[in-house]
Amino acid sequence: MIRVGTLNLASGRDAGGRPLDAPALAAALAEVDVDVLAVQEVDVAQPRSHSVDQPATLAAALGAVDWRFAATVAGTPDPFRSWRPADPPLLRGPDDAQAAGPHYGVALFSRLPVRRWAVRSLGAGRARLPLQAPDPRTGRSRWWWFPDEPRIAVAAELRPAGGSGCTVVATHLSFAPHTALRQLARLRRWARSLPGPVLLAGDLNLVGPVPGRVFGAGRLVRAPSYPADRPRVQFDHVLGPASLAAHDPRARRLPLGDHRLVTVTVAPALR
Repeated sequence: MIRVGTLNLASGRDAGGRPLDAPALAAALAEVDVDVLAVQEVDVAQPRSHSVDQPATLAAALGAVDWRFAATVAGTPDPFRSWRPADPPLLRGPDDAQAAGPHYGVALFSRLPVRRWAVRSLGAGRARLPLQAPDPRTGRSRWWWFPDEPRIAVAAELRPAGGSGCTVVATHLSFAPHTALRQLARLRRWARSLPGPVLLAGDLNLVGPVPGRVFGAGRLVRAPSYPADRPRVQFDHVLGPASLAAHDPRARRLPLGDHRLVTVTVAPALR
């Protein structure tokens, strides 16, 4: 059995939108007990989040023996598109030096030994998302049209001692539903080439049963996850095949992020 989870970190901001420093970020994750955690909206060396190396901070807080951070953006995501795509995607692990400059992307953390890592680019859409954020020139809050950034998936092939293996794929899909559906179809094709059973964990930006049907897998957690304070929809999913059974599925609020942490324990289904 392994416990798998997914969390949209929102760059390490608390419920009031304030960025957490490294000690506060670690403390917010102190009670998160999972074997594998997919994390989205992760910052590295971003001035907006105290220049914290968030992947390294999270790995230490979670007790991860192995992890990978996949940068999709070099620079800081903003409505002016002053950033550039991290192309080719930067895949960094615990033994790799931090890349120069600020970066942003997704990460996958594991307390279990990882036999092999893999990464897959999913492209970006052309849609823009209206978001309310401070104007960097005046400090006043206003509405902006944010461009979509490149999306990516990271896979960890797990080989637990004394247990059966599986592959966990972490991702954060586009906020534009039609683009997210195309990206999910690409993930389904890629998953066929990975050692099974394959679990998909992440903020899929698709609601309810839709992602499971497109990916061709079961919805292992069924609970609203967004927004964190009063969740109305489920964007955050753990999907898996019928060969796996789900135990103790949960969606709970943490002291950070605007999504709830979604977790579930999976084990081979009894036949």
